[in-house]
Amino acid sequence: MSTTITTAPSSRVFISDNMAGASPQIAKAVAEAATGQVLPYGNDPFTAAARRRLSEIFERDVDVFIVSTGSAANGLSLAALTPPWGSVLSHPDSHINHDECGAPEFFTDGAKLVSVPGDDGKIDPDALPVAAGRRAGDVHSVQPSAVSISQATENGSVYTLEEIRRLSAIAKDAGLRVHMDGARFANALVHSAPLRPR
Repeated sequence: MSTTITTAPSSRVFISDNMAGASPQIAKAVAEAATGQVLPYGNDPFTAAARRRLSEIFERDVDVFIVSTGSAANGLSLAALTPPWGSVLSHPDSHINHDECGAPEFFTDGAKLVSVPGDDGKIDPDALPVAAGRRAGDVHSVQPSAVSISQATENGSVYTLEEIRRLSAIAKDAGLRVHMDGARFANALVHSAPLRPR
């Protein structure tokens, strides 16, 4: 994503996570990792370490498929969840709607993004069943296939665990899969974590 900035961004503006260069610590770690040889296709120690750490964080076994960008991650994930004749239900201000320039449609081979309203950049749980049932079974229309939420949202709001559970239950009842755009997932975790005394 490229953005032209004519004034200094305020602290309330989310521009992009790729505007700044890598920190010296990250640049050093990348340089160190680029020495020697390792097995490809996820059989390397870096992927294994990521798999272990994410399994700890999510408290269950997970698999990891490392790709080069967040747009690629979202597009590939949605392609795995949605057929070309399907639709992805998301908030009109979601990251996939605003900032990925047709990548979800490209990777899914043509699936359509369908907006579901809600306050604060979050899907309204009362609007989701309506969107999920709209034109379902109509051979002339894309079929609702997945729900995508941005966590944290483009305006900085965060879905609570209860909101995620409720939206996921609605999606499951409608036979839809759930995708979470986690570009700012670490921020959402910090936001949601109970405050601990220092």
